[in-house]
Amino acid sequence: MKKINTFSIIVLLHFGMYTGISQNLVANPSFEDHKACPVRLGNFNSDVVGWSTPTNGSTDYFHSCSEAMGTPKNFNGTQIADFGEGYAGFYLYAPNDYREYMQAELLTPLEKGVSYELSFFVSLAERSDFAINEFGVVFSEHPLSFEIHKELSKMHLYKDTGNSFTYLEIGYSHFANDTKDWMLVSTPYVAEGNEQFMTLGNFKNNARTRKFLFNKGAKQGAYYYVDMVSLSRANSEPSHAIADSSKDKTSYSLNTTHLFDHVLFDFDEYQLLEAAKTYLKQTYDFLESDPSLHIVIHGHTDAVGTDAYNLKLSDSRCKAVADYFMTLGLSKERVSWKGHGGSLPIASNATPEGRRKNRRVEFILTKIE
Repeated sequence: MKKINTFSIIVLLHFGMYTGISQNLVANPSFEDHKACPVRLGNFNSDVVGWSTPTNGSTDYFHSCSEAMGTPKNFNGTQIADFGEGYAGFYLYAPNDYREYMQAELLTPLEKGVSYELSFFVSLAERSDFAINEFGVVFSEHPLSFEIHKELSKMHLYKDTGNSFTYLEIGYSHFANDTKDWMLVSTPYVAEGNEQFMTLGNFKNNARTRKFLFNKGAKQGAYYYVDMVSLSRANSEPSHAIADSSKDKTSYSLNTTHLFDHVLFDFDEYQLLEAAKTYLKQTYDFLESDPSLHIVIHGHTDAVGTDAYNLKLSDSRCKAVADYFMTLGLSKERVSWKGHGGSLPIASNATPEGRRKNRRVEFILTKIE
């Protein structure tokens, strides 16, 4: 299998929103860049470029190059690496308050008062006995480092004098218990200034963790796969439009988020609108300008309708886009797709505006040598 040597990028196509981009400050967002093909458990700290573990917890790294620590099948379950060929895995809840974390060094320090958007995808491993509905994040000026195996609490953080930090939680009204698809987790963050390290995990002990029990007599805890981590300015940069007639050439920046404001389909349909083909042709031209690029298309719906119907509709819409690219001449080896139905909302489905945002198509570009 070919090795992806350029970080994956996720491009969100939001209907009805303006087009904008901003740099992803996470250097290795989808865990593709590695020092060595993983061969054992607890290898995250030694094998993954740009990431570390702030405690003695043994966070794991999975990649398709490995038999022992491979994808999609591994010791804790099965999960396809939708954003490349690798992802991370760690315990957010385990017996005796055992915890694992992952820490990223950001490309540049955060700017005081600037709004950022943090997002990442998670999937609960099948062999987990619990699910949780809170994910903790710590932003710090310097790297965290503690010789502990249990929860990294605020008590520990305050003892690290000289290292200012900010702690926040990303909470959900439902439990992150999907063991098949990737679930998008996101939150806004206004920087205090000079933060250059970001740590993900559960910073609470077992008694304080909000959890859901699957199996009686559970011993396995809650183990989550993590992929495509992004931290970028919140809609503050000028755009490289993918549907702007004033531009002569479409351009996509790596590790950035692009917003697309033109509808591709009529409501409840999967046939491409003729107007949409003009904009997709620009994307095709960009792909053809670099034969090493591969595109993965992801489709999403709102929550109106049954799960089965929405899953079929989103997959049909993805296939329509893929088929159009191949009709234009793109090799079938360079395009793939997956429909998610309404399982990965980015806004509330309780309002028309939220449902509109959730009805979207996404694509990921990877550069393969």
